[in-house]
Amino acid sequence: MALAAVATLAVSAVAAPQAAEARGGRVAAGIAAGVIGSAIVGGAIASQRGYYGPGYGYYGGPAYVEDVPCVWQRQRFWDGYGWRVRSVRVCD
Repeated sequence: MALAAVATLAVSAVAAPQAAEARGGRVAAGIAAGVIGSAIVGGAIASQRGYYGPGYGYYGGPAYVEDVPCVWQRQRFWDGYGWRVRSVRVCD
């Protein structure tokens, strides 16, 4: 992903810039290309492992979470018109 972002930036830097014209939708295409390019670069930066932005740390180790045994049960119930069946999660 990072290699694709670098390649996109390199190609856009080498391409010859043209004067902006309001006809033919070229300005809108340029804006769309800029938005797509920054989304690619932002995605490459955000996908780096352990980076959560300023003020957030990466503590790396697994967290202890108590395993609560839960099961899904199908239960019949009366809804006022007839018997229906629904799935209910039951935890002990």
